[in-house]
Amino acid sequence: MKAETGIEGLDELIGGGLPQGRVYLLNGSPGSGKSTFGMQYLTHGASFGAAGLYVTLMQNSEHLVADISTYSLNLPALLKMKKIFFADLGPEMEYGYMDELKEVITPKSDMNPYPVEGEPPSASIVFKEISAHVAANDIKRVVVDPLSSIRFSNQDECLEKMEMARFVRNLQALGCTTLLIDDHPTPLSVSSEHFAADGVILFHNPASDDEDRSLQIIKMRGVPHPISRQAFRFGEKGIEVLGRR
Repeated sequence: MKAETGIEGLDELIGGGLPQGRVYLLNGSPGSGKSTFGMQYLTHGASFGAAGLYVTLMQNSEHLVADISTYSLNLPALLKMKKIFFADLGPEMEYGYMDELKEVITPKSDMNPYPVEGEPPSASIVFKEISAHVAANDIKRVVVDPLSSIRFSNQDECLEKMEMARFVRNLQALGCTTLLIDDHPTPLSVSSEHFAADGVILFHNPASDDEDRSLQIIKMRGVPHPISRQAFRFGEKGIEVLGRR
């Protein structure tokens, strides 16, 4: 079974959509179109009955809704119909007492019984939040944005790969088709999430005004696909893939 992305011109390149129940990585620099892709993917599924969850770990969810609502994706209506949900796990926005307290009690102090505000959530916390939404709202599609805001151990490369693989396998066990968005400034560098994910799509910002934005399907397990860059533009309904660059 395939989960259609709703991205015009893309599903044809991957045999009709993303194999369901797997985890995919969207990698690229800020502003390259990854969040728009994620919201198009969720709204398309929700329009056909597949409830979606957007886990935001940095951007304010209200701002994200406002930005995406400029496209003809019917997002406000889908939110009212409870077909799309947001889980805002970003840092607290207001400065206050805890910030003053941390000036005199360090995070490592035995006197501090509380987790430090502003620390990135662990992979297990993010997974538990997703799992709760899946159980309560019959979620079928998930977007996590950005992956870089989740705290993984970096004591050594092997341990980091194991933690990433554990996070991905737990997501796969939920049965949802999940997109992990990674704001990596150098998308061509290979990291542990590239190995763990079932598919990897790179987003390229143009080097000049004369070039098109493009995406590149680097990896898609079990699916024949082109590896050349595919130019795209932002149209009325979001991303539209134009073809080989």
